[in-house]
Amino acid sequence: MGSMARWALWYVYEMRFPALMALAAFFALRPWRKRRLAERGLVSGLGREVTLGCFTVFCAGLVALTLFPSGFWDLDVHWRYGGQWAGFRSWPEIVERLEGLPEMLTPFQEIARTFKTGLGIQWLLLLGNVAMFMPLGFFPALLWRRWRWWKSLAVGFGASFAIEFTQFFIGRYTDIDDVLLNTAGALAGYGLYRLARRLWPGLEERCHVREV
Repeated sequence: MGSMARWALWYVYEMRFPALMALAAFFALRPWRKRRLAERGLVSGLGREVTLGCFTVFCAGLVALTLFPSGFWDLDVHWRYGGQWAGFRSWPEIVERLEGLPEMLTPFQEIARTFKTGLGIQWLLLLGNVAMFMPLGFFPALLWRRWRWWKSLAVGFGASFAIEFTQFFIGRYTDIDDVLLNTAGALAGYGLYRLARRLWPGLEERCHVREV
């Protein structure tokens, strides 16, 4: 099995419990959402429900993969040890890591290193940072009317910045290049939406709420 396939399976494995919880919450809240829409004379069709459900599962998976220490959702990992949550940095560790902040905030270092070394794992991480955020540009544009490219750009940047900031405290890698790549991924997702709209006329309307 190739490296990319192994990484993909690991991501799915890490996402499984949060994704299932998000899906359960999605169906549990569906009657409430239907009532709210009915009060406004609107209805959400099958196409929109499927798309919204996929977006909900993706968001839960993204949170699980980025806002928790690596292996946090693995039942084989002991979550607590020594009175601390496994993977979360202590205050002295955070203070020590502040010394490397200028390097973390210097753009294009990791991207340039990837082009220079050409290592497969680095390319996988680079492309993964782009691909992982494409749904943030694609699904909102498909679900909500009057969506524009700059909204996907803003959502991608805002979400990535919040993630990188949080990762500084939880034992994960933090770098400004990840923000750049994630933002580019969200913008690429919007481009994918424009392509899908051109190739499948009517797709957009099936994913919007409509009047009863």
